[in-house]
Amino acid sequence: MFKKFEEIDAWKRGRKLVTSVYAVTGEGLFANDFGLREQIRRAAVSICSNIAEEFGRRGNKEFIKFLWIAKGSAAEVQSQLYHARDLKYIQHDKAKELYDKTNLISAEIYSLIKSLSVTSTRSKG
Repeated sequence: MFKKFEEIDAWKRGRKLVTSVYAVTGEGLFANDFGLREQIRRAAVSICSNIAEEFGRRGNKEFIKFLWIAKGSAAEVQSQLYHARDLKYIQHDKAKELYDKTNLISAEIYSLIKSLSVTSTRSKG
């Protein structure tokens, strides 16, 4: 399947998302809200970190668990984008762009979970 976590599309997109999140949270009012700024940054980084961390251990069951955590972090980023928009820290269009990018990452993670779940089931039988 994959030889390195860097080959996983969700990780690659997550890496780009982190750069975008850091850029948008470093500007204007967002930069001054330490709590929300750091929370959304940590959640974005967590997507990639959880994919990479468990990938190195090579167990499908554990990898799937960490992929669910990564998917949860993606949902957390999306939720925080609503707060940032409501607080007028970010424009609606930019929030939607980041939300959509995160949604794609989440869908890719879910596809990987399904694929690994089928592989795990087949290897048991």
